[in-house]
Amino acid sequence: IGNTVLHILVLQPNKTFACHMYSLILSYDRNKEGPGSLELIPNNEGLSPFKLAGVEGNTVMFQYLMQKRKQNLWSFGPLSTVLYDITEIDSWAEDQSFLELIVSTKKREARQILDLTPVKELVSLKWNMYGRPYFCFLALFYILYMVCFTMCCVYRPLKPRTGNRTSSRDNTVYVQKMLQESYVAYEDELRLVGELITVIGAVVILVLEIPDILRVGAAKYFGQTILGGPFHIIVITYACMILVTMVMRLTSTTGEVVPMSFALVLGWCNVMYFARGFQMLGPFTIMIQKMIFGDLMRFCWLMAVVILGFASAFYIIFQTENPENLGQFYNYPMSLFTTFELFLTIIDGPANYDVDLPFMYSVVYFAFAIIATLLMLNLLIAMMGDTHWRVAHEQDELWRAQVVATTVMLERKLPRCLWPRSGICGREFGLGDRWYLRIEDRVDPNKHKMMRYTEAFKVQDRDNYDKGSEKLETHGDTLCKKEMSALSLSRSTSRTSSHRGWEILRRNT
Repeated sequence: IGNTVLHILVLQPNKTFACHMYSLILSYDRNKEGPGSLELIPNNEGLSPFKLAGVEGNTVMFQYLMQKRKQNLWSFGPLSTVLYDITEIDSWAEDQSFLELIVSTKKREARQILDLTPVKELVSLKWNMYGRPYFCFLALFYILYMVCFTMCCVYRPLKPRTGNRTSSRDNTVYVQKMLQESYVAYEDELRLVGELITVIGAVVILVLEIPDILRVGAAKYFGQTILGGPFHIIVITYACMILVTMVMRLTSTTGEVVPMSFALVLGWCNVMYFARGFQMLGPFTIMIQKMIFGDLMRFCWLMAVVILGFASAFYIIFQTENPENLGQFYNYPMSLFTTFELFLTIIDGPANYDVDLPFMYSVVYFAFAIIATLLMLNLLIAMMGDTHWRVAHEQDELWRAQVVATTVMLERKLPRCLWPRSGICGREFGLGDRWYLRIEDRVDPNKHKMMRYTEAFKVQDRDNYDKGSEKLETHGDTLCKKEMSALSLSRSTSRTSSHRGWEILRRNT
């Protein structure tokens, strides 16, 4: 019952009352330090009161709990050293990491905890010592891997075509070699080494990604933008395309260019994932993801309807015409592709001034230009501009959340020998097996002196106002005007004294 009450207090809107009641309940806890402590008992979702405060974005309760768990090591004048308990914060030995819970929640208030002590210092320590070097090495290794795969695709086994052309539009001059012909020369053996590296890399990607999908869940793993959800979809699809290409090569099936081209596009687009390691580029990846999976996905439904309608109209108009004079609409698939290019203004309206074009082509193209170019494209630009404006106001905290997510990911993937535990064991200071983070703080005495001056001025204004209010209530209606003037005089005097005090403080500063 006590543990349930603690979880309820974390969710209370009245933060001050919740903190006092929290301390009151813990004062009756008999197992304050043991494993049966109320603060260590999780709820049905596996969240202790401390983790629940972080997930809900309750910064007041989080700071209150951190102040209860800190240990003052020493202080000398303005300098002080504090040990913060990071047992539940550190993701090193936690199945359900506190940092991962914060970055995976949809509440913006929760991400503000990443800027509080000691979470900010812990993330900075992990990222600067291990996260950034490993992440940069991983980015370099992946780029070299993609260069190897690209060279294998560029020099894939082809041979000249031996059959005759079936039509005047047939432009094929090379065809794919059979498996027996693909690995004969010395250059083929070099390409085989690159292809083996590519296939092994695809298998490693699937081995690393599938356990996380099973642990977190597909919806949460692919749906969270900060966790890199869209990039996980890209890299898993890329690995599957590599395996499909391998099967088609081994079975001598024609058409391997389809999965190979998809793999090239997806593999190189996944390089943008490594931009999150840099503060200058990290927020832009968030913007791109939100635009693609937010604005662009909604816009594509409207674009598909417009393209289908006008492409069908263009095909019907040119169905009776000679395709050699104007071949952009000679069949229905080509009409769809041409209309898509016209929609994005990639090409101009096709025309042949040597022949007479149908009259309806001009009418339909005029309506298409008004609807597609002037209306819908400007609508898309406005939607993307609004998304950019919203993300720009959160880019700093979004980048910090990306860094945290990347740090936790690397910490889980890498062996323990390459990523030692951060912090100091409490045994060194006689504090048990819990782990602490040492933080040195410097208190500026001038800053505190200015704060005392400010509080003194505020108290003086408040006292003068309260005195004037009491006088106004005690006198009768006949003396109302006099007391109002006295009140205004008292407040003007207070403002004058406050103004004089601020002038003295400004000169001293």
